[in-house]
Amino acid sequence: MARLSCGSPDDALDIVQDTMLNFVRLYAGRPEGEWNVLFYKILHSRITDWYRRTAVRRRFHDWFGKPRDGEADEEDPMARVADPTSPDPAEGVMRQEFTGALQSALMKLPLRQQQAFVLRAWEGLDTAQTARAMGCSEGSVKTHYSRAVHALQSKLEEFHP
Repeated sequence: MARLSCGSPDDALDIVQDTMLNFVRLYAGRPEGEWNVLFYKILHSRITDWYRRTAVRRRFHDWFGKPRDGEADEEDPMARVADPTSPDPAEGVMRQEFTGALQSALMKLPLRQQQAFVLRAWEGLDTAQTARAMGCSEGSVKTHYSRAVHALQSKLEEFHP
């Protein structure tokens, strides 16, 4: 979820690490059944903080004409290595194309829709847990999730058989 939200694996790891440290510091004594929702609530907060800090940094970088983080990055050499787990090269290519298209489509969604989709579809949280994690109502979660699903379906319809 953090990686999709910020697009940078390094920033995502920093966000998740900060989330875990705060989670353990604040909620280690809470019942284990509450941990999942509490973790995602902190993660949501950290991602929002990251967006705010990034917006401020961009303003300063633009003002002073400095290159932004990641603009001078080179391609990851591991991206060119073949996947040995896929026996069928055509299937591997299709899976790679779909994964790339899905990530791209997810990154284009508004943040709240991204979070609702990831928490519901990938993390398996129910509507109530997702609402607590995102700090909004269940109706809002349903709306964000529905909009995300419809947007992804329309953007990824070429992969549907």
